[in-house]
Amino acid sequence: MNHKRTGSFKAWLVGAIAAIACAAIVGSWVTTNSNAAAQTALQASTSEEDKDLLFDNRYCMGCHLQEDMKTTLPSGEVLHLTIDIDAFNSSVHSAFDIPCVLCHTEITPYPHAPITAPDLRTFAFERTDACRGCHLEKYTEVADNVHGEARDNGNAEAAVCTDCHGTHDIQKTVPHSPEVQLTCGSCHGEVYQLYSESVHGESLVNGNRDVPTCTDCHGVHDLEGPTHSEFHLFSPQLCADCHNDPELMEPYGLSTNVLDSYVSDFHGSTVILFEELAPDQETNKPVCIDCHGVHAIKKTDDPEGTVYQENLLQTCQRCHPDATENFSASWLSHYSPEPGKATLVWLVTWFYRILIPVVIGGMLVYVIAVSIRKRKVQPA
Repeated sequence: MNHKRTGSFKAWLVGAIAAIACAAIVGSWVTTNSNAAAQTALQASTSEEDKDLLFDNRYCMGCHLQEDMKTTLPSGEVLHLTIDIDAFNSSVHSAFDIPCVLCHTEITPYPHAPITAPDLRTFAFERTDACRGCHLEKYTEVADNVHGEARDNGNAEAAVCTDCHGTHDIQKTVPHSPEVQLTCGSCHGEVYQLYSESVHGESLVNGNRDVPTCTDCHGVHDLEGPTHSEFHLFSPQLCADCHNDPELMEPYGLSTNVLDSYVSDFHGSTVILFEELAPDQETNKPVCIDCHGVHAIKKTDDPEGTVYQENLLQTCQRCHPDATENFSASWLSHYSPEPGKATLVWLVTWFYRILIPVVIGGMLVYVIAVSIRKRKVQPA
């Protein structure tokens, strides 16, 4: 009996100790997690309070509407912090009631963390990352285009989103507008000047929206340039987008046979083969921009143009140094021969169009007739 009591007491004691230990562990877990939950709730409460402030643009404008608000960066450059409220209210972001904090994702309620960018250019780079949140596809295209490539190679002046679209005054992009070339011209001044004096640029300035601007040829966010062989090789297709459109060309009396006539000659046929067989290789045959120019394209009757009759020989001699005046004079441009324009060539063309079928047809008739006769005279 004593052993049973002793055993029972020991079992009770072990059970009690285990219960106390479990209670302590559970209590500790509950206390710890309760504190964590309380802290999380507190943080969530503070965060929501901050969000109420930051998602209300009036909170930001309370300071940033002050005149001459600015700060000096370590480089000595001045960063202006005053917001032009009229420009902001007319921007595309304001129209959608987009709060400041969606772009300035690093901002906390006042006092803000100090700006760490050493100069204005770095500050612009850092702000550009905010565009990725809403415009991921476009952001990715920009990262892979010629500007992104230049930035990766250390060119700090290569354009980022805000250089083209602005900051607080972002407007909806209007295709075929003078603002496009002005935007590009802010960095590419020499090219802008050449384009402005070209047949396309002059028409655009005069209000003609049918002509191409920079982005029509180079792309918008997926920009390509002359450093890419594909751009040079496929440039005839860029020109054909407009010059093969009858509705677009008719008001100007321009031929829509441009691409077909180019493809049918030796130069164009070779380029087409390159496009199909080796699109990554540069062709040594001329494409549209080699003869007409790139940004300084002129009318064919403009004395300053590279394809003006008096200047054409010099243009041809870039590839054919031994060319004479007869070489360039024989070129029919992109027009098919017709009466009154290259009449002799037109007559010769039609002569062969008639002669060749007649000759070949006559030969076939002769061969068939001879074959029939031979079968008839063969002995049975």
